Amino acid sequence: MKSVTIQKNDAGQRLNKFIEKSFPLIPASLMYKSIRTKNIKVNKKRCTPDQKLSEGDVVDLWLKDEFFVRPPHKYEFMGASDRLDVIYEDDNLLIANKPQGLIVHPDETYEPDTLVYRIQKYLYHKGEYDPQKENSFTPALVNRIDRNTSGMVIAAKTANALRILNAKMKSREIHKQYLCLVCGRPNPAEATLEGYLEKNEKQNRVYIEKKRSAAGKTIRTHYKVLDTVGGLSLVEVDLLTGRTHQIRAHMASIGHPLLGDGKYGVNKVNRASGYLRQALCSYKLTFAFTSDAEELQYLSGRTFEIDDIPFVRDFYAGKIKV
Repeated sequence: MKSVTIQKNDAGQRLNKFIEKSFPLIPASLMYKSIRTKNIKVNKKRCTPDQKLSEGDVVDLWLKDEFFVRPPHKYEFMGASDRLDVIYEDDNLLIANKPQGLIVHPDETYEPDTLVYRIQKYLYHKGEYDPQKENSFTPALVNRIDRNTSGMVIAAKTANALRILNAKMKSREIHKQYLCLVCGRPNPAEATLEGYLEKNEKQNRVYIEKKRSAAGKTIRTHYKVLDTVGGLSLVEVDLLTGRTHQIRAHMASIGHPLLGDGKYGVNKVNRASGYLRQALCSYKLTFAFTSDAEELQYLSGRTFEIDDIPFVRDFYAGKIKV
């Protein structure tokens, strides 16, 4: 038998989701059967799988102890690097500057060094995150960027902050702007591109079409040329939709691929410049809330920006030859 008191970071989620996260050894079929047969109760009363949990609720699980065995205290995030560039932090969230080459989440390569693990390790050492004191919550990322794209990524420190930020990201009340270097000078110097993006999973790339296809998704990309030096232009981009590889593929589709982009760019130009990763940075983040953000309302109207971007420095210093 196991009795669990719902903590602040557990509250607000469905009973079945809480059990799945907290006790992964319990098969789903057994969980649902135990709820039906009252071997799982909330506050000593009959419950339902979709019942929302509140802080202070007590969940009793009359099941064998083997389902509650926790693995030894060996945390995967401890294998991550200690390097973390924190742009902003408070009790609810932090904004990190992800470097090029670092993946945001673990993937099929099982690399121990990821951005989310670096953040969890950082918070663990600060004493703000202890997996043994949490039933179901782990600090999590709100947005993600490609391995070879640098820039700002938001991480939520609490379950409620994660819920709010995810909702604000979905409703596009958090604006992200990018800087990139493209080959040539786009004409006109400012425009909103529209098209349809189709993803090819096997090739891990996307294709841009002017006409909608069955699998095509609408994309809109606004760009503005800030400066041109030699054969390169520094461009600011607003993503009006957020799709896989959208900036890289959309700019390439109008004949102005990103410098260093090995998938959509020009390899001859990339090799000549010495840039073998796309010159792309998520450099500005604005919390533009148009509806109540609850305990995060204090962020409304705030903008965070990365001032020092290596490819921008190289661009203005004339160090990039194409």
